[in-house]
Amino acid sequence: MIDPRLKRKQFIVLGISLILLFLVITWSITSGEYKMDINTYLKTIIGQGEFMDNLILMNFRMPRMIITLLAGMALSLSGAIIQSITKNPLAEPGILGINAGSGFAIAVLIILGQANPNTFVYVLPLVSAIGGIVTALLIFLFSYDKGNGISPINMVLIGVGLSTALSGGSITIMRKFNEDQAEFIATWLAGNIWGDEWPFVIAFLPWILIIIPLLFLKSNVLNIMNTNDQTAISLGVKLDKERVILLIAAVILSSVTVAVAGSIGFIGLMGPHIAKSLVGPRHQLFLPIALVIGAFLLVIADTIGQVILTIGTIPAGIVVAIIGAPYFLYLMYKTKEV
Repeated sequence: MIDPRLKRKQFIVLGISLILLFLVITWSITSGEYKMDINTYLKTIIGQGEFMDNLILMNFRMPRMIITLLAGMALSLSGAIIQSITKNPLAEPGILGINAGSGFAIAVLIILGQANPNTFVYVLPLVSAIGGIVTALLIFLFSYDKGNGISPINMVLIGVGLSTALSGGSITIMRKFNEDQAEFIATWLAGNIWGDEWPFVIAFLPWILIIIPLLFLKSNVLNIMNTNDQTAISLGVKLDKERVILLIAAVILSSVTVAVAGSIGFIGLMGPHIAKSLVGPRHQLFLPIALVIGAFLLVIADTIGQVILTIGTIPAGIVVAIIGAPYFLYLMYKTKEV
């Protein structure tokens, strides 16, 4: 039973977070070379805008915004689940190298297919998921100690090592690409939200609609798993089975995100930690807020990279890394203290 005061606090925090998200979406979607005032934006949303406003908003900006929102939500939730099942506060798909594994799989697909990657819009998420799952299994295999289980610090170190190796492999494969393919992979590795058309939304959305509700349904199981193994087993939780299901779901969620939004790290680290600091560690309380915070962070990062900076278009992944790297170092320091 959740304390009504905590539920009320969650409701207030979630409401404020949604308002802030709406404001930043409005700011982002009305900015750029073709500026749009609030009245024009709202009229166009309800189908009463001019032809050019409708073309810019609905054909170009809206699909990109939907992908950005869904990607931020997916990365934040994936990070939250991975942190919970590994009991590692430093874990998240980008830091552990799962994103790099997805990227390597996509690079292999492109070189084997010898075609423009846009033609693989519906295949990319599946290939990306396979790359992410294989990478995650390797991380767990190499960081597992028979006597002590999985070491959180070893997971991070092995993940960073694998990420570097796989990113290097992707760059090596790029040498065989033509100019357009090489440019695509280079910007993708930097965290560029490139899937900005409606077919990408259609390819991405079913994965989100299936996996996110599944993970929310597992909230109570995650609460129990966060106690200790003996307590969880005594309460009837099949630990090995649940860990495998949750890990695969979280990795797929981050990997399919990588397929349409590029290799973006740190959202899965910052979103859950910020949400927990606001409403506590109970999954029913912080997971919905983590979703909104993840979306908020990625929209802000993408807007800064696309609109605010005057030195050219900066991939969202680079902007997030500038913010997230110091936060990661702070968490690593705090973890060593404990």
